[in-house]
Amino acid sequence: MDSKVIANKLLQINAIKLNPANPFTWASGWKSPIYCDNRKTLSYPEVRNAICDGFVKAIKEKYPQAEVIAGVATGAIAHGMLVADRLNLPFIYVRSAPKSHGLANQIEGDYKPGQKVVVIEDLISTGMSSLAAVEALCDVECQVLGLLAIFSYQFDQASNSFTKAGVEFSTLSNYNALIETALEQGYVSSAELELLKTWRQNPEEWGR
Repeated sequence: MDSKVIANKLLQINAIKLNPANPFTWASGWKSPIYCDNRKTLSYPEVRNAICDGFVKAIKEKYPQAEVIAGVATGAIAHGMLVADRLNLPFIYVRSAPKSHGLANQIEGDYKPGQKVVVIEDLISTGMSSLAAVEALCDVECQVLGLLAIFSYQFDQASNSFTKAGVEFSTLSNYNALIETALEQGYVSSAELELLKTWRQNPEEWGR
């Protein structure tokens, strides 16, 4: 599915909000003219099915040897489960850290060393949380074939981190497709588009 089609669906349901005049503040402290909440997609059957279709198509094309689907907690648990169900494959999910009680698991579900795993993620910003999940799977000797995400901000930091880690990743939509679609559909003006492009170049310092 075309990246702009997914971008348009995310904009229509306000899963992605653009507000260059009144920036959002991320948990990292960064000021941002964009906020992405892909959990909203779960409330819209047409959108979540389109996302599932995109993931399933990508896995069949790129990773037909996949044996397990892993979702990154918490944002990608539901999407990963939908994909695993469609492919009739086992599903596991990876926490950001081991539980502090019980069995102290970081990975929930059954898996075996050597199994070929595809990781499902909802959003890639810097890529660090995604790569932490991949590392947790590699630590238990799973073979990670690649990572698929709904959306990426396309930060150089993320691309460089994935390349350095030797992890292949792809996304259903991305920042460039989003801002082009937003302009075409009238969500932003030409002036706001330039501001959105500027933010992406140096998000850490933007708005300070």
